[in-house]
Order: sequence, then structure tokens, then C-alpha cells
Amino acid sequence: MNIIPSRSLHRFRLFRAQTRAYAAISSSGPSPSLTTHTLGPFQVFDRETKRHQKDQAAYKNGGDSSRTVDYMRDEVADRIMERLEDIKRKFNTIIDLGSGSGHLTKLLDPNTTQKCIMIDSSRGALHRDPNSEFDVDVERIHADEENLLQVLEPNSQEAIVSCLSLHWVNDLPGILGQIKEALQPDGLFLGAMFGGDTLFELRTALQLAEVDREGGISPRVSPMTDTRDVSNLLGRAGFTLLTVDIDEIKVAYPSMWELMDDLRDMGESNAVIGRRHMIHRDTLAAASAIYKELHGNQDGTIPATFQVIFMIGWKPAPTQPKPLQKGSGKTNLKDVL
Repeated sequence: MNIIPSRSLHRFRLFRAQTRAYAAISSSGPSPSLTTHTLGPFQVFDRETKRHQKDQAAYKNGGDSSRTVDYMRDEVADRIMERLEDIKRKFNTIIDLGSGSGHLTKLLDPNTTQKCIMIDSSRGALHRDPNSEFDVDVERIHADEENLLQVLEPNSQEAIVSCLSLHWVNDLPGILGQIKEALQPDGLFLGAMFGGDTLFELRTALQLAEVDREGGISPRVSPMTDTRDVSNLLGRAGFTLLTVDIDEIKVAYPSMWELMDDLRDMGESNAVIGRRHMIHRDTLAAASAIYKELHGNQDGTIPATFQVIFMIGWKPAPTQPKPLQKGSGKTNLKDVL
């Protein structure tokens, strides 16, 4: 297991990267399509609050605070690029959906990609870094990721990638359907989002502390997609040739307080509708003690687990490979074994 120093500038962080090929699903054909016209979105997240949180994080200290906590998105962007490089295809243009400040766009190779269009709901994050930090041509579009087809034409894009933004979308089946509609036939979707086990240590510590100090619990960590649902959602959105796999990234922090500070500076604070805006100081102190007692490392630090779901899907096209008909094989499996 590799321990990788994080890119934080002002506080001690360690990556403890643990990779698990949790699921690999391949499908030769799409399931019946599911779009926003068949299911209305259930509002879980306050999108305006989330935009405001990301703007505040991007503008704080002239952007220096958010740059300090780029380590998580940079790490996930590196892992997305590994998967993109395995796809032996050149793209004239790639859409970076929910781009933030362009963590993935900065890694694109001009030999394989000419241009990247960054789309994000946060104007501050979108324009935080100058064009000189990118090797490819960059266009920036300030728009809500949930309304993708308002800024992209159907059947117009070669590839759409997304690095850690889809876990804040209310209508995940709907946005997957919009991504599929915006792609050209045989177009690529490659995304990464946080999965349901993300920050389980923080979640349990806060819940136990609230039960002990306040007699009940309220949502403190945002709900996230169950990993078992992702392949079904991709298939129902109309994608084919699906692949889903999962990595776990563990980060060591001095205490729960540094973890919560970094989440805020990432723009990853809670944005659940109906959340309580304040939490008592003594409840937080109890949660910090519970966190260290239940999950603490031997060196005195505390671990935080980030579960990342990587997904690949292709828009159907007649040129894509298809499975042979059942019973058409010429070699008996018994002979091979």
C-alpha cells in the first residue's frame, strides 16, 4: 500500500491509497432509456447553496485556500486520466462537466485532445485559474450541470468527462440521460463520483455524538449513490459497453477539525435541503473524541475514507462490437478446460 504525501501546503495530510476493483460490468446493449421526461427529480440538495459554497471556497484568500485542498480532485483526476489514456482515440473536443477549476482539463494532452469545454455552476471555481495553466485550448461555460442540454446540442459531442461533481446532482438518472443525448453516436462518457461509503467515519462519529448530547440526529454528511445502483442507472440512461469500478482513497488528518476545514475549503460542505445550519460546540467536541476513539490511527491521526466510483459508458452506434448469437460458438468449453 503506497502512502502518498498530499499536495496540501499548510497542514499535514497523507494519502493512503487503497484500490479495489469492486465491480466491472460490461454490457453489449443498452437497457430501456430513462430520461428526465420519465422521472421527475427528487430534490435532495439545495443547488443554490452548493453554488454559493463553491464560490466562497474559490474566492477565499484569493483562491489560495481552495488551491491548498486541490489534493483530492487532483488525485481523482489522475486516476480518470489513466482510464482515458487506455482508450486509444483522439478527441477534437472534450466536455469537462462540473469542471471546478479544471483539475482534469489541466492533465489533457494536446497530442490527443485539441480543446476542452469546462462547464460549472460556480463562476468562482470556473475562472479561478488562468488559461496559461492549461496545455489545451479552453472554453468556459458558466451553467448548471443539471441543465446540460440548455448549453449543448443533442448528438454534438465526442466525449464528456466528469470529475467529482455528479454526487451533488438531484436527478442523477436525468443528467445521465442528458449526457447520452448530448453525445454523438459511439461517444464516450467517463465519470467519477463519490460513493456511499465516503466519510463513513465522520458520519458515524457525528451521529453518535448527536444522540448522546442532543437526543437525536440530523443529516450532517450528504447522502451519496450506492455503488450497486450505478451500472443500472447507466444502462437505463441508454449507455452500452459499461464498465464500473471503485477505488478507496484514505487520507490521514491530524484531527476531525482539519478534515472539516478542508471539506469547507473544497466546497464540499453539507447542502441537503432541510439541514440544520448550526451544531453545538460540545457536540462537535464529542464527535471529535468519538472519531479518534473508534477510527484513530496508531500515530495519533484520524483516517477519512473517500470512496470513488469510476464509470465508463458509450452511446450506442451500429459500428460498436456486438456479442455473437447464443449457440454460435465453434469450440466446446470442455475441450478448452
